[in-house]
Amino acid sequence: MAKHDLNRLLRPKSIAVIGGSWSRSVIEQCVRMKYEGELWPVHPTLHEVHGYHCYRSVAELPSAPDATFIGVNRHLTIDIVSQLSAVSAGGAVCFASGFSEAAAEDGAATELQQQLIEAAGSMPIVGPNCYGFINYLDGALLWPDQHGGKRVQSGVAIITQSSNIAINMTMQRRGLPIAYVMTAGNQAQVSIADMAMALLDDERVTSIGLHVEGFGDYRGLQLLAAKAREKRVGIVVIKAGRSEQSQAAMISHTNSLSGTDAASSALLERLGFARVFSIPSFLEALKLLHTCGILKGNTIASMSCSGGEASLMADAISDRALQYPPLGSQQQQALRKALGPMVALANPLDYHTYIWSDLEAMTATFTAMLQTPAELTFLVIDFPRIDTCADDSWWVAIDALLAARDATGAAVAVLATLPENLPESVCEQLMAMNIPAFGGIEEALDAVAAGAFIGSAIDHEQLKHPAKPLLQVHHPIGSPLALSEYDSKKLLLNAGLPVATAMQAESVDESVRAAESIGYPLVIKVSGVAHKTEQAGVILNVQTEEALRTHAERLLARCDAVLLESYYTGAVAELLVGVVREPDGLFKLTIGAGGILTELMRDSVSLLLPVLPHQLQPAIEKLKVYPVLEGYRGQAAADIASILSAITDLCTWVEANANHLCEVEINPLLCLENSAVVVDALISASETLTVQD
Repeated sequence: MAKHDLNRLLRPKSIAVIGGSWSRSVIEQCVRMKYEGELWPVHPTLHEVHGYHCYRSVAELPSAPDATFIGVNRHLTIDIVSQLSAVSAGGAVCFASGFSEAAAEDGAATELQQQLIEAAGSMPIVGPNCYGFINYLDGALLWPDQHGGKRVQSGVAIITQSSNIAINMTMQRRGLPIAYVMTAGNQAQVSIADMAMALLDDERVTSIGLHVEGFGDYRGLQLLAAKAREKRVGIVVIKAGRSEQSQAAMISHTNSLSGTDAASSALLERLGFARVFSIPSFLEALKLLHTCGILKGNTIASMSCSGGEASLMADAISDRALQYPPLGSQQQQALRKALGPMVALANPLDYHTYIWSDLEAMTATFTAMLQTPAELTFLVIDFPRIDTCADDSWWVAIDALLAARDATGAAVAVLATLPENLPESVCEQLMAMNIPAFGGIEEALDAVAAGAFIGSAIDHEQLKHPAKPLLQVHHPIGSPLALSEYDSKKLLLNAGLPVATAMQAESVDESVRAAESIGYPLVIKVSGVAHKTEQAGVILNVQTEEALRTHAERLLARCDAVLLESYYTGAVAELLVGVVREPDGLFKLTIGAGGILTELMRDSVSLLLPVLPHQLQPAIEKLKVYPVLEGYRGQAAADIASILSAITDLCTWVEANANHLCEVEINPLLCLENSAVVVDALISASETLTVQD
């Protein structure tokens, strides 16, 4: 349940509007949208606004308003919020800026935001520093600017952290019915997750889109995910901040390999929210969920009258989790009958222009194609400019598509390769026929991939049940210590991980005695140096005492101690396994190609702790190096069970010591035929985490 009940605020029967010019605009918008509830302007000197009687203060209002737009300065905003809370108002939008977003420029800003929260008490407030929201279902707008939307009976809900992006999205001409637009501002009291939870209570909302600049309310997001799964409502996210940030403080490869954005992707995957990377794909994914609902699979079919379009459609799934199922024999027979001998039969299908404007032949062709076991079949068709061209024959193709759909019951959609070749009027006509229309190949296939991902997440057995909360540590580690490889490996050995036998020596003679204990062949390394390979600090396969003395003497001239450990042969592969505490206190597990291939291949996957039982195996199967682990081209296979066990043990140890850990990296985890062995490790932690002999 959300921390505050937003239902009265979002679906108000009375709206109070407080302030000057911006607030007058709110009244204008409500009038234009034919809002049927009460409108109460509040201003100390005005007598009326757009024909509505103006009240001088909150105290004069006929009753406590369900929703209030507060368009005054930040200091007056706090006072008015306090008055509204005292009369049990339903909630308020705080338009004013100058709160926590201005903390860097104004030392009083953070304190003022805290005062605002205290003044609100149990009354929900949206913002501050935001435009508010639009309810297109009921014509209720707490919104001080123009917008491009219109009243709808049902539609998608969009929540953004940017008011300007929200305005831009309302101006879309893609035929997307928008039910709500909400802006979050500072999220001082009500988070994006709270907003989305409340919107899920409105059965008229078909899907939810979130534009997120940063995550904060992780518990709220997990509750939102559970509620969305229960209601089978898809959530699509566009997350800002994909670029990799400098990780100068990190001693390992882990974060440089995956980037901090990997944690965002891991979070969204865990929640079952589909991530897209552009606003057009975001809007088209919401449109697909509105019209088709959550998809049960990732298969598609495509029909076009051009080989060029068919090729583009075929190529576009190469980096998406989508499939084109092949045509069956009966389909091919029916297609051959409709199209003749000169058309190559395949999915995607180029049906050529031989049958253009022939309703009977097109209907037969489309009906045959709709026998493909695909979740969605696209008719790729760009409409001509109606100011210079005629589009009559294009509607023949649409009539054929409708007839084929009605005959088969299959799900169909229209796709224009150029968004401008699918005018808004055409989109609306098609939507009225229950045919979703998409602009742009990439955007349309992003939408299908999003719908398929959400479907697989919602129906995943493990995700149907409440998961463990995310591991998060809020207090920072002031000055973390970089433990030596020797101490790092001792900690992991004590935790039960399979660590290579190792001893440390401060002299050549000590090295010889250590070697006698460990046994030859062995590895000798410089101690206390990160990235030893780059500095020629690792000598492999030392087989004799004479060779050991030579190498030990050379290395000890550069450092105070050397590390000696068992040397393993016959490794199938090397993996990197690392855990990093993110800036927000979450812990990100990264698994990737290790050893000298780490930066070269940049092959990794990331998960958030705690790792759920169903996640680990599929995660490592995503690695490019995974076929090697399985035994590539008849070569020996690694012991996958031992690899999974070592990673699981590491995660368990991190969870137990999370308060003291900054990062842990194993690189490499040596993957052998019958075992997995930690042969190098680095840990950064607080002084509290000690090594016991």
